[in-house]
Amino acid sequence: MRGRHRYFPGRCRSTYAMNAILLCAGFATRMYPLTKNFPKPLLPVAGQPVLDYLTDQISTLDGIDAVHVVSNHKFYDHFIRWKANHEERRTYGPLRIAIYDDGCTDNDSRLGASGDLALALKMIGTPDKILVSAADNIYRFSLAPLWRSFLQGSGHRITTLEETDPAKLKRAGVLEFDERDRVVRLHEKPDKPPSTWVCPPLYFFQPSVWNELEHFLAGSVNHDAPGHFIDFLCAHSTVGAFRVDGDRLDIGSIETYYQADQLLEQQFGGD
Repeated sequence: MRGRHRYFPGRCRSTYAMNAILLCAGFATRMYPLTKNFPKPLLPVAGQPVLDYLTDQISTLDGIDAVHVVSNHKFYDHFIRWKANHEERRTYGPLRIAIYDDGCTDNDSRLGASGDLALALKMIGTPDKILVSAADNIYRFSLAPLWRSFLQGSGHRITTLEETDPAKLKRAGVLEFDERDRVVRLHEKPDKPPSTWVCPPLYFFQPSVWNELEHFLAGSVNHDAPGHFIDFLCAHSTVGAFRVDGDRLDIGSIETYYQADQLLEQQFGGD
């Protein structure tokens, strides 16, 4: 346990229920053979699945009563076992976990991040404020103040981290801001980055996202990278950014996976 899983049976609950969606349906072909028959979000990092680090944080956020995990068909049973394990141990107390199978069996047939998000929104049904994240990132900053600020506002919010390495900027989703500091574009892997602010896959959406995503899917053929939908939102809605003083561990390759495992093993080694 190492002190990282937490259960808060008496924590304050909001008077209405909200949801978090975790996108776990990728096939992670760049990380073969580790992920050939095992989902990347459940790979152990310092003795704990990658997905648990994010779920740990979400379980402390006021008003979120359910976590909705979208899996592909190939790895669906792995997530069902992950859910059963946590429910048996009551790791997250009253937090409900739902697992959805998007039906995809290989990388060529995948729905993409936007398609999987649409599936989860359909299953939830009732529009409300929502947290959405990819599940292959370990965020080394607190989500709680971001969530509280989002609940008090009226626009969509995304997170952004400063990146000064020009090479890394060209491989990331980079934000462009207007004079009022609103996000007006998200540029995917730009040759000429418009800023030093990159956007990890952590989003806070207002209820209007239900209709906005439907319009995006109807008019776009690029449903894979989530940044394309964020760029659409910037043109059709109000999107603000949380400029976060922190970092994340992006489990995007075998190299970064082992680096994350070593770093957190050292951090938690004394627990």
